[in-house]
Amino acid sequence: MTPAARAQAAIEVLDRIGPEIAAEQALTNWARGARYAGSGDRAAVRDLVFDVLRRRRSAAVRGGGEGGRALLRGSLLLSGEDPDRLFTGERHAPAPLDERERAAGSDPGAEDLMDLPDWLCALFRESLGDAAADVAEALRHRAPVFLRVNTLRADIATAQAALNEDGIATRPHPLSAQALEVLENPRRINGSRAFRDGLVELQDAASQAVVDALPLRPGQRVLDYCAGGGGKALAMAARTRGQVMAHDSDPGRMRDLPARAARAGAEIVPLPNPTGQYDVVLCDVPCSGSGAWRRAPEGKWTLTPDRLDALRDVQAAILRRAQGYVAPGGVLAYATCSVLEPENMSQIRIFCADLPEWRCASDRQFLPADGGDGFFVACMTRLR
Repeated sequence: MTPAARAQAAIEVLDRIGPEIAAEQALTNWARGARYAGSGDRAAVRDLVFDVLRRRRSAAVRGGGEGGRALLRGSLLLSGEDPDRLFTGERHAPAPLDERERAAGSDPGAEDLMDLPDWLCALFRESLGDAAADVAEALRHRAPVFLRVNTLRADIATAQAALNEDGIATRPHPLSAQALEVLENPRRINGSRAFRDGLVELQDAASQAVVDALPLRPGQRVLDYCAGGGGKALAMAARTRGQVMAHDSDPGRMRDLPARAARAGAEIVPLPNPTGQYDVVLCDVPCSGSGAWRRAPEGKWTLTPDRLDALRDVQAAILRRAQGYVAPGGVLAYATCSVLEPENMSQIRIFCADLPEWRCASDRQFLPADGGDGFFVACMTRLR
């Protein structure tokens, strides 16, 4: 596909996204009907669509409308690109822009350039203060790609050498001692020897730093209570060099975890129903995902105040249940990939106020300025 044909495909996908069809589904439906599109074409169309979703509000203002053509035109103009290069009408390209379209649009204002709904602009400022605008700006752009070096299989130098064999350039990142930022050819990772042999795992640097913040030691009993795909469970197993129990309310989310653990040489035991007590219990709870909206930008536009309230109820309930699995002297860790105060320290204050035998021993908010996604982690201990 030519760049112009990819632009037309992106317009069609954008026009399909709505309350009933999510972005990933719209992309999948398009790809199924576009057998001529190779893997590079599909990746390029996805990039165009996600670039628009990251800055949908400002793209709509600059492009003069909410339709796919206007949004893509606005996104291109915001990036300093000339839309006429793609809107040529030749073969499978978008039709040329008419005079009405050329006259439409205006320069986005400061609120538009936060690329959030109005209620989230206000909540960002309440949660982040002076950092709100910088965080919102970071979420308008693509996220870097990070790897975690699996210390059960390799050290940093060995992993980098193996990645170099497949043309994947990396550099260490200060957020975590095991983090590598991918500089070249990120789409080669899954096919690389380093990945196949379990030397590295795809994991955001701030997500790795969350695990680094946990007081883990060899010999501890560890439970990942909201394991999901198991990225943090694998990182914890590498730190403790021992067994980690993994639980999720939806066991289907853990379906790939046994294969991932085998590749990594990690001992992960999925638990449908946890029992007993543990030295460290991690609750990486369901959340808005606001810290990771660079990777899943549709969440900006689908989150509502009611949905946020419902998530906070789920988070509080998980903390209440999980604290019963913490052994005397143990640690209850709470984590989100959110930058919103109501999901983060506010939850810890409420929990400790309701259960005064618990206290917060440490907490940390990671922001995109630190290099990775936005994450929050707090470690709590029970007073004797």
